[in-house]
Amino acid sequence: MAERGKLLRIIGVLVVLLFILCVPIFLVTSNLAWAVNSMRLYEYGFNKYDVSQAIGIEDEELLRAARELIRYFNSGEESIQIAVVSKEGEELDLFNEREIIHLGEVKGLIGLCYNLQVATFGCLLAVAVGGFLWHQRRFGPLLAKMALGGAALTIGLLILVGIAALVDFDLLFIGFHRLFFSSDTWILDPATDNLIVMFPPAFFYDVGLFVIGAIIVEALIIGGIGGFFVLRGRRVRAG
Repeated sequence: MAERGKLLRIIGVLVVLLFILCVPIFLVTSNLAWAVNSMRLYEYGFNKYDVSQAIGIEDEELLRAARELIRYFNSGEESIQIAVVSKEGEELDLFNEREIIHLGEVKGLIGLCYNLQVATFGCLLAVAVGGFLWHQRRFGPLLAKMALGGAALTIGLLILVGIAALVDFDLLFIGFHRLFFSSDTWILDPATDNLIVMFPPAFFYDVGLFVIGAIIVEALIIGGIGGFFVLRGRRVRAG
């Protein structure tokens, strides 16, 4: 019986740690999925960095290209090429072979993001439902503590990333690409490659700020709710 009790305690600790770890992963992947599919973000970047003028196509053509990219990222297609009409009325291919390869790699990374989002949501839901089925109301205080821990971990990690971005965003940007992409197709030239003109590093800096801000707000809400129930439980026990 003692061995069984020890095993259950170990499993319980692992479940708690899994839940806490899943909170930041779920929040990050959910907000990244939103960013990938947000036409407002694309339009914001195109306007701020005057992309249509730089490429030589009308705003409507540029937004159509963005919609095609979103469709591609959510489709089963292996590669993409988008034909656009220049301001002079000439039809041209938006991307070259190097850019097409890189977009395929980006799509694979987005697919991983989607999978992690679903997997972490499943873990969070399974722990919450399983905990209440196993422990019933006694699980509520523990769930509140886990939510608070997950929110604290999320905010702590994002603070570190934010500091790194403020200190040297270029180094962070390059490190990210070297970590997640095995080839060097992400190294593009604004003089020859439209993809980096459409999405310059400064655009990703802006998007990063939006995403980090959204995640911190969500983590504060989760942590606030968890903290409220933790404090209420302490007051009840103290009374």
